[in-house]
Amino acid sequence: MTVRGSAGPAGRMQIARALRALRTRTGLTQSEVAKRAGVSVGTVNRYETWQDRAKLRVPTVSALADTCGATAQERAALVQLVRNQENGWWMDHPAVPEVMDPLLSFEDVAEYEHVFANALVPGLLQTRNYALALHRAQDARGGADLIENKVDARIKRQAILDRSPAVHLWVVLDEAVLRRTVGGDDVMAEQIDHLQSMARRPNVDIQVLRCAAGAHAAGSGGHFLILGRDDEGDPLSGVNVVYLELHKRGLYLDAPDEVQGYKLMFDYLRAQAADTSASLDLLAAARQELFR
Repeated sequence: MTVRGSAGPAGRMQIARALRALRTRTGLTQSEVAKRAGVSVGTVNRYETWQDRAKLRVPTVSALADTCGATAQERAALVQLVRNQENGWWMDHPAVPEVMDPLLSFEDVAEYEHVFANALVPGLLQTRNYALALHRAQDARGGADLIENKVDARIKRQAILDRSPAVHLWVVLDEAVLRRTVGGDDVMAEQIDHLQSMARRPNVDIQVLRCAAGAHAAGSGGHFLILGRDDEGDPLSGVNVVYLELHKRGLYLDAPDEVQGYKLMFDYLRAQAADTSASLDLLAAARQELFR
């Protein structure tokens, strides 16, 4: 097991997966592990569930690992991962809602992020002015300071595209997004310029799904993200989760069959979309149409 941990839910997912994998390897039930480790069944279940926000304790993780026959190296890796559970920058940010904690935590460790955007430019690619216009429309009663803080957090989130190693971002952008004028023509022109610039980065791929392409694999579904880091069989390294953006909340899916279903859907979407070169031409055309 390799320790590549992070703050928050991403680290908890790694710990939960590892403990489940150890228990499965020994063929023990949760009840059997609880009895041998001297803890409750509820505790075993909680430590094997990443969504629980209660603090993890090193002695409990050690006891569960030992009960499941972990090697000294596996036990040490789990203990270190628990000790790595420090707060990420977003946990103390005044404008980041709790629902975003898992998303930012997963982005913190992800190697790639695949996005289908059917209504708005994805947050990782938004300009400050585009984001301001969006929040002014969505948070009309939130006050100027709160809106500025929310935009600051969104821009800070984009740092994952500049870190080393950088996240590989692949976006399938519905052409309708380019036709929805957010903040006026000048803001949209700046936003499309930014998309063109980002699309030329080695770690960013943008494909436009033309309206003329007709029906597509996502059907009537909305904006979704797939965040991943291939585990190569190592439960402490792997993170794969789907985030569905809903009104004022998000839905996180991590069951292997659900994640695989969205990965297949994304493959179909990018196969149907214009390739990256043709998409640059479509971005340029949309930019020109703003001032005809």
